[in-house]
Amino acid sequence: MPRMNDTSRRRRFADAAREERPDLALLCLLVGMEADSGLDETGIDEAQIELDRLAGQLPFSPGGPEDWAAALNRLLGERHGFRGGPADYRRLGSSLLHTVLRRRRGLPILLSVVWMEVARRAGAPVYGVALPGHFVVGFGDPYGSHVLADPFDGGRPLSREDAATLVSGATGAPLSASMLSPAGSLDIVLRILNNIRAWASARPERTDVRLWAVELSLLLPSHPAELRYERAQLLVERGDFMTGAKELEEYAEVMEAVRPDAAETVRHEARAARAMLN
Repeated sequence: MPRMNDTSRRRRFADAAREERPDLALLCLLVGMEADSGLDETGIDEAQIELDRLAGQLPFSPGGPEDWAAALNRLLGERHGFRGGPADYRRLGSSLLHTVLRRRRGLPILLSVVWMEVARRAGAPVYGVALPGHFVVGFGDPYGSHVLADPFDGGRPLSREDAATLVSGATGAPLSASMLSPAGSLDIVLRILNNIRAWASARPERTDVRLWAVELSLLLPSHPAELRYERAQLLVERGDFMTGAKELEEYAEVMEAVRPDAAETVRHEARAARAMLN
């Protein structure tokens, strides 16, 4: 099946992000399309079928939250070997759902997406928990009786004290109740794209990856305004001085009302970019 062109892929991603109930797996797979030229519609269908297949291996309604967490642990953590390790942070593929499904390895947030999508298909009361620095999953009522599990560690059950240790280790801050709230699908996708941007930022030769991650983030209904500035800077860095300068000037106009000093700095960058055309 022919691969969609850039415009079609971006339109489909934007449309999927604006659905009343966004399909998390589809959005993650469309992110994968940007990174992997070999991923086409057939590959997306195959990944969704694999999630269905895994869900079909779960027992029917095993019981309460603890039982659901244990069932997912046995299936995904033990039987199929989904987990992560330090080396997975160095791979772009660790942020791509279709690759994680194939390798059974990935970042905490992508492994959590696998857990959530498999559990959801089986009818489990599952949700994502965006702890600072480490994504996990919850089963049950997030504001009542629930249990947490860490897919990165094969599905290890987490007590509140365990979650507090993860947060403290990542940020030095204490665990707050708000950190245990369910994460929305679009927030999860934005966090995945932020991880990809961070991966590419550490590799100056991969401005191409950083650029598409920024551009997909900008297609989400809610995103940080600073991403417009980052995109403009990337365009200049990649040699598109005219477009980059124009977008810097547009961002400066937005900044003028709240931070006129910063707006002038951005205008100076725009003038410097235009000078590169001469």
